[in-house]
Amino acid sequence: MKQIRMALMALTALVAAAGGVRAHADAALLMEEPYGTFGAFNPTGHAAIYLNHVCAETPTELRACRPGEFGVVISRYHRVAGYDWLAIPLVPYLYAVDRVDDIPATADPALEAKLRDAYRRKHLLDIIPNVSDEKDAGKGAGNTDDIDSADEAGETPKGDWTQLIGASYDRKIYGFQIETTPEADARFIAEFNDNRNVSHFNLFFHNCADFSKMLLNVYYPHSIHRNFFIDLGITTPKQVARSLTKYAKRHPELDFSTFVIPQVPGTIHRSHPINGVVESLVKSKKYVVPLFVVSPQLTAGMIVAYLADGRFKAPKNSPRELLPGDIEDIGATQANTQTSTQTSTQTSIQTRTADQPAPAVPPAANGEPQLHRHAATAIAPPVVPAGVPAAAAAQ
Repeated sequence: MKQIRMALMALTALVAAAGGVRAHADAALLMEEPYGTFGAFNPTGHAAIYLNHVCAETPTELRACRPGEFGVVISRYHRVAGYDWLAIPLVPYLYAVDRVDDIPATADPALEAKLRDAYRRKHLLDIIPNVSDEKDAGKGAGNTDDIDSADEAGETPKGDWTQLIGASYDRKIYGFQIETTPEADARFIAEFNDNRNVSHFNLFFHNCADFSKMLLNVYYPHSIHRNFFIDLGITTPKQVARSLTKYAKRHPELDFSTFVIPQVPGTIHRSHPINGVVESLVKSKKYVVPLFVVSPQLTAGMIVAYLADGRFKAPKNSPRELLPGDIEDIGATQANTQTSTQTSTQTSIQTRTADQPAPAVPPAANGEPQLHRHAATAIAPPVVPAGVPAAAAAQ
């Protein structure tokens, strides 16, 4: 009889948890605007892939998501711990915090740096260690050799690791989302966990957009391709978005949608519009005028190529979201999971015999309120993380 009760309890908890799981698995290309001085000279931006049913056990090991988890963002980076790709949970990737309730309504460079470093110290010290002395500080976090010189009490390293977390502070992000299947997610997880993860980044032939192209082609073979006319054979985030949009139009049976994640308001410089290779040349006087003087025929050909097949505008009327996806469903999943835990605990206590001592009841919840979808114009007031001065958070 006791075994039957336990089996019923387990089944009840499973059904309750499964009831909140999102019905559809999706993959979304994140086409991210360029920013800063380098972004002004290279306006192609950054590309990453968001998978809402794949999560990160570690930054280099994938697994299926558990109920209530948001998914993971995967991309290729230059000089970050010697890895080819790294996986970061969605909320930290966008905002450098663990919880949605901790996302600040506004940000300045000081707050951005504090949030990033706090998250790095909490979760990423194994791959991005502190710098122990002045000599090591000059090396940054680009090489795995730096790990041996790490000191937990050391300084924050320099380097490209900052691109791993807090992306929404620096740039606006456009999303192009297409449905996948749990079976395809499982194949993807197995393939990426088994493959060698060693950096071979190359700006022209193995960049972040090449990685996104390769990843999407795992789900939908031959869906994404280079364009040798409008990008001179270089894979760009805009070309990946163009290819995915065309593929979705050829396959209307697939659920396809777009969204925009706005840059967090504040005093951080705004990101630049994203362009392809030829597009950036023909739209900029500082490039197109010298090119026309050197070779009028070549310049005219580039303009024709751009007008014929190079114009692709980011979706202006797409929903503006704090996070992609149905956050209400995720919140319901968390609530159902917590409720099932409480119900199982109470049932377990009630079914014990009188001569058995009752165990201590675990906490009923983890303290996190149910999550809700946030509009970009109605972000909740910021929760100031520990160690961040209130004045910095208020700016």
